[in-house]
Amino acid sequence: QVQLVESGGGLVQAGGSLRLSCTATGSRLVIPLMGWYRQAPGKQRDLVATISSGDYTNYADSVKGRFAISRNSANTVFLQMNNLKPEDAAVYFCYAGLRDSTYWGQGTQVTVSS
Repeated sequence: QVQLVESGGGLVQAGGSLRLSCTATGSRLVIPLMGWYRQAPGKQRDLVATISSGDYTNYADSVKGRFAISRNSANTVFLQMNNLKPEDAAVYFCYAGLRDSTYWGQGTQVTVSS
């Protein structure tokens, strides 16, 4: 059973930066796909960014050029968020995609004040 533990959310002023981290435990193998989704109140959960085990990355258009996703060999994924905007405020969920199952973290709140 894979468990995802997130950290790094918080309150930041518009234009500021935050770095999210998520560590996956319970998998002996490198997880094929990890990433981040976010969900604002009253809205659906949307893709932010994903990264494969081969470091192939995919970003939502709204965060390209401002966010950067990376990972290490220990199944930890990072999301560096720069130039944050009020519309980036949401609960950010870590995601792990294995061959036949997916897992989600508990979510970490990101608040951006204008």
